[in-house]
Amino acid sequence: MPRHAEDAMPERQESFITSILPFMVMCVGMFIALLDIQIVASSLQDIGGGLSAAQDQIGWVQTSYLVAEIIVIPLSGWLTRVFSTRWLFTFSAAGFTLASMLCGFAWSIESMIVFRALQGLLGASMIPTVFTSSFHYFQGPRRVYAAAVVGSIASVAPTLGPVIGGWITDTLSWHWLFYVNVIPGTIITILVALLVKIDKADPSLLKGADYIGMVLMAVSLGTAEYVLEEGTRWNWFDDATIRNGAIIASVTLVLFVIRSLTYSQPVVDFRAFGNRNFAIGCFLSFVTGIGIFATIYLTPLFLGYVRGYDAFQTGVAVFSTGVASMVGVPVYIFLAKRFDTRWLMMFGLASFGASMWSFSAITSQWGAAQLLLPQIFRGFPQVFAVAPSVNLGLGSLPPERLKYASGLFNTMRNLGGAVGIAICGAILNDRTNFHFLTIASHLTPQNEAAMRLLDNVGQRYGQLPGAVDDGHAAALKQLWQLAYREASTMAYADAFLVIMVAFVIATALVPFLRNVTPKAPPPDAH
Repeated sequence: MPRHAEDAMPERQESFITSILPFMVMCVGMFIALLDIQIVASSLQDIGGGLSAAQDQIGWVQTSYLVAEIIVIPLSGWLTRVFSTRWLFTFSAAGFTLASMLCGFAWSIESMIVFRALQGLLGASMIPTVFTSSFHYFQGPRRVYAAAVVGSIASVAPTLGPVIGGWITDTLSWHWLFYVNVIPGTIITILVALLVKIDKADPSLLKGADYIGMVLMAVSLGTAEYVLEEGTRWNWFDDATIRNGAIIASVTLVLFVIRSLTYSQPVVDFRAFGNRNFAIGCFLSFVTGIGIFATIYLTPLFLGYVRGYDAFQTGVAVFSTGVASMVGVPVYIFLAKRFDTRWLMMFGLASFGASMWSFSAITSQWGAAQLLLPQIFRGFPQVFAVAPSVNLGLGSLPPERLKYASGLFNTMRNLGGAVGIAICGAILNDRTNFHFLTIASHLTPQNEAAMRLLDNVGQRYGQLPGAVDDGHAAALKQLWQLAYREASTMAYADAFLVIMVAFVIATALVPFLRNVTPKAPPPDAH
């Protein structure tokens, strides 16, 4: 064997152990944290039934997790500098694992809500930490691979959630939605503590920290997430709690921005928005959050309420999106090494928008077969939309600002998801009523098809003694159900069109991004 080949083998082994393996372990942690959002969302009814929860309490199983998560994600940059990447991720993985076990043991809806909040609070740091770590472990052209992996996880994990969640609930029980995190969570905790060596802790930062800013940020984001999650259910500003929550969120946000711009050591670096790439990247991250999370919200909802699918059938129907997303990863990596990633991003965003246009043709008869092509068209370009924003947005910042800005970047995606779901919920509510009234206005004696339906149903019932009135009532009820089903389907089409508009705007902004040539950070930039 040639001498240089022998020297290269230990070098490759060292590279794998010191960079690729630690990064892979951290990516698994991020995948589990993101998966946990949707894996539970698909089985909320089962969890509520198992805990004897009221209908208006079930949503809090999801809301408590999201509120806690969105508070911690922007703090992750500061927490990383205080405790180091290694120990913050270790503590986050261990806390997430313990909280998952507690969720499985929950004995009431109140205990479940507390444990879910704890799960989101402790596990949130795993997400932005992976983004910043990718810039440490991979330099130059290799960052294409890291961005593709991180981008695909951010898009694939939520998509696979309904499939895995539905299967676990139907096969085992809802408790195992949480127990499945215990073994991988424990392994990740141990391996991160042993393998990850990126930076050193600096506890002295605790002394001059902006604790007032932290409180303002927590109140603002937490309240805003609550308003967005619960607004549709309580008819928005007609409800005093939602109205007061919106006021509190707005006031504390303004105070937090002012505080962050004037304090010497802010917990979130708003000055990073002065960087054009980062500002546009955050907006694009916000839009992709709308697209990914809102479509995952709309499709299972349509299949469950309009088509009557159960959790597992819904999961199987949307599975093609996840498969298409994974197929897109190697294609993106191949192309990203040969073409300007800005044009790949334009393709991804434009394709996602086009897929939303294809979804707008939805009818009440659509099932897995009809959804297949639109979902493939939506899933395949996801990595093209997400991965370049990591390099173009975060990669344009100097290393010393990267950690603080990464939390803000990830918050924008989660906030986009919350805003998208809230807007889609409002559209479904308002447009269903609008379309129903429009359809009902045409159900007059002049409508021959409607009259034939009423006569046919009425005649079937009328053959029974004394059942003429019952036949007429049954016919009216069936007509009402048909009208509502079609009105609801048309409202889903409207929601998909609104998402399409957001992606059209995002696509138009991509040319304003500057291309970023990856450079290795100085050795002391950790």
